[in-house]
Amino acid sequence: MPTDARQAPSQARVSPDNGANPGGAAQQPTSGGIGYADVADLVLAAPVIADATVRSTTKIKPAEAPDLAPGLVRLYVEVDVAALIRGANGLPPRIGYLLDVAPDAGGRVPKYKKARVLIFARPVAGAVNQVQLIAPDAQLGWTPLLDARARKIAQDALATDAPPVITGIGNAFHVAGALPGEGETQIFLTTADQRPVSLSVLRRPGEQPRWAVALSEIVDESAAPPAVETLLWYRLACALPRTLPERSTSSLEAADATIAREDYAFVLNALGPCGRTRKS
Repeated sequence: MPTDARQAPSQARVSPDNGANPGGAAQQPTSGGIGYADVADLVLAAPVIADATVRSTTKIKPAEAPDLAPGLVRLYVEVDVAALIRGANGLPPRIGYLLDVAPDAGGRVPKYKKARVLIFARPVAGAVNQVQLIAPDAQLGWTPLLDARARKIAQDALATDAPPVITGIGNAFHVAGALPGEGETQIFLTTADQRPVSLSVLRRPGEQPRWAVALSEIVDESAAPPAVETLLWYRLACALPRTLPERSTSSLEAADATIAREDYAFVLNALGPCGRTRKS
């Protein structure tokens, strides 16, 4: 691919990825205070994450962008890469990608030249100096907080003890204690790689319930709730259904099933909302 952005219309064959939001458009480079869950969604889906500065943008003719949604403008963006947060070491210092944007009320296209951005992308086969954004909003304005979050999430995801992807809920059990109001609930989760994950809630008379998550088959005293805005918290808060499935308690007595559902609701309340706001 030429480095001269004036030749960019020839790249119109490489379509941006509109993900689950066909016709969506990025309204960046402002990051808009994007939260942890939204950043995690982007980081975990992007093989390439780069801190870069926009060198130039070129508007592509509609005839060369046949899949462009009505009302949007397609730009070819060239950036100078300052740092690679995730991806192959062979990424050139200058890369290009396509970006669909919506003009403002006056018909003016956003200006990105010299803007510092964080991009979440994937490589383009056969073109080492091109990438494809993983979503319409996968170009974000760089901020120290966004950069730090993206780096930490990428690091945590590659760790040997990284929490698995939660895919659902298995069986739930409740064992009553010797005293009234005493008991323990254990809820087993299903994961993408079959690794064991379970939630446990311990009730004692006169005390607030205590809960923990275990990433092994044995729940020991070291198990604890995940800290907010960590990868394990994200895996749970953004994946768990709002109610305990009926099949998870089908083998329990009615009273035990009721307590298990209450304990599951207690865990969800303790985790708090996922906070995801992106529509892509």
